[in-house]
Amino acid sequence: MSLRFARLDSRARLPTRAHPGDAGLDLCALEAVELAPGARASVPTGLAVQIPDGQAGLVLPRSGLAARYGVTVVNAPGLIDSGYRGELRVLLLNTDPQMAFAAQAGDRIAQLVLVRIELPETVEVASLRDSERGSGGFGSSGVR
Repeated sequence: MSLRFARLDSRARLPTRAHPGDAGLDLCALEAVELAPGARASVPTGLAVQIPDGQAGLVLPRSGLAARYGVTVVNAPGLIDSGYRGELRVLLLNTDPQMAFAAQAGDRIAQLVLVRIELPETVEVASLRDSERGSGGFGSSGVR
């Protein structure tokens, strides 16, 4: 299986896996970015991707950036539908309350993971089947 990428800018770096068998393909910043404490930015990659039908791309944070600098992806996971052909952009957020974060062009800033999806037909019904959980929402299963 292959995943097709188009460079929208000659400076763009094609995504790679750091290790064989890694689920995520590392996405790199096209240009330098600096995030003040609490700031966010839409960072271009200079790439477009052709996600295969029946799959979706998830843009996820890199654990090293989160652990070392408090940098994450604002809308994690970012969702890329199979029909989207525009530029991949990463919405980064610096959660550190005191330290700015800087990334240079070419730095790995996020990762792309492909997942298989189902496309069920939506059907309106008068009621739903009961379940053990019912309508219990946030915190309904307790703290421990």
